[in-house]
Amino acid sequence: MNAPNDLKWAAKYPDLGTGPIPVEPCISPEFYEQERQKVFLKSWLKVGRVEEIAKPGDYKVKKLAFAKTSVILMRGKDGQIRGFHNTCSHRGNKVVVETGEETFGRNKAAVVTCRFHGWVYNAHGSIVQVPEENKFSADFDKARNGLTPVHTDVWEGFIFVNLDPSENVTPLAEFLGGIGTHLAGFPYDELSQCFSYHTYLDCNWKVAHDAFAEAYHVATIHAGSFPNVFSSGLQNVELFGPHRTTAICLSLNAEPTPVAKIANALATGSLVAQRGASMLPPTVNPDRRDDFSFELSVLFPNLLLHVSEGIWFTHQFWPIAHNKTLWEGKYYVRPAKTNSQRWALEHAQCLQRNAWLEDTATMEDTQTALESGAKQWMYLQDDEILIRHGYHALEAYMHAK
Repeated sequence: MNAPNDLKWAAKYPDLGTGPIPVEPCISPEFYEQERQKVFLKSWLKVGRVEEIAKPGDYKVKKLAFAKTSVILMRGKDGQIRGFHNTCSHRGNKVVVETGEETFGRNKAAVVTCRFHGWVYNAHGSIVQVPEENKFSADFDKARNGLTPVHTDVWEGFIFVNLDPSENVTPLAEFLGGIGTHLAGFPYDELSQCFSYHTYLDCNWKVAHDAFAEAYHVATIHAGSFPNVFSSGLQNVELFGPHRTTAICLSLNAEPTPVAKIANALATGSLVAQRGASMLPPTVNPDRRDDFSFELSVLFPNLLLHVSEGIWFTHQFWPIAHNKTLWEGKYYVRPAKTNSQRWALEHAQCLQRNAWLEDTATMEDTQTALESGAKQWMYLQDDEILIRHGYHALEAYMHAK
C-alpha cells in the first residue's frame, strides 16, 4: 500500500512502514532485561567530555546503574584517556567513592587509591602499590590483577565507553558511521559554558527519549515557553544505521517578547532566534534554510545531540529499571564576556529550562497510562519518523545473535 502524498518520510523510508508501535517494550520487565543485556551492555555510550579531564591525573567516575557498575575515566601522563571498572582487585570495594552520578578528582601522580586497604592503581590500570605485599601468597601476580579495563574511545571530544568484555568490539568510528561524519567539525570545545540538569523519572527510558525526539508536541506542551515559535514539521531527515537526524525549524511568524529581543541581540543563547551557519558542518542544514533552528540527532541507543549556531546541547536517558530513568540535560554556549551577555544567557537558559520541565512533565503520566493495559499500540504520524526508526533499530539489536 502506497503512503499518502503528505507522508513524505514514509515515502522516503518505506522499509519502516506506517503501522502502530507496540506498547510492550515500554512496560515489560522481561523486555527491559533483554534490552539491558543486548543493547546497553554491548553499545558505545557517551560518558563525558575530554574537557572534564583535561590534564594528566584528572579523572571522572561515571555511574552506570543499568550495569551495576561505575567506570573510572582517567587521563594518563601520556595524555591518553582510559576507562576501568571502579572495582578494586583485592576484595571488590569501589576504588573511588562516588559523590553523585558524576564524580571528579585529580592526582598529580595520575593514580587512584582504594580507601579500604590502600591499593594504588595508575592511569594504565596497573597496580602500583599493595600495602604489606609480602603477606600475600606467591601465586599473587600484580601484573595480572590490575583494574578491569573498559573499551574507551573519543569522538569529537566526546568520551565513549563500551562495557562488552569481548575483545572483538566494533570500533567507535565504525559504530557511529555516517552520523559521526555528519556531526564532525562542529566547535564543541569552544562553546564551553555548560548549564547542566538531571532528574529521576518514573518511566521507561524510551518514553523519556521519545518525548524529545519529535516536534509534534511543541504547539501544545510548549505553548507557554515557546508560543508559535517552532514548526511541527521535520526537514532533512537522514538515517545512518541505528542513528538518525533531522532539522528543527522556526515558524518565522512569531514576534519575540521585548525582553527576549534584547537578550537575543546581546548573546547567542536562545534557539528561538534566527541564526547564521558559520559553525555548522556542511552536512547540517545543507540548503542553508533561513528558518533553521537546530539539528536534532539521535546517537543510538540513548543520546540526543543537538547543534546550532553558537549552541549545542544533549539529552541522555539512562535506564535504571523498566519503569525508571535518569535523564541528564546539558546545554552549552560560548562563555559570556560582559555582564549584559551573562544576563542574556541566563534569560535564554531560564526559557530552555522551563521548556525541559514542560517536556519531562509528560513522561510519568505516559508510563502510568501505558501500564494500565488500556492500549496495546502507539500510533505515530509521519513527523514522528525518528521515533519509528528508533524502535526498528532497537528491534534489530534485540534479534541480533
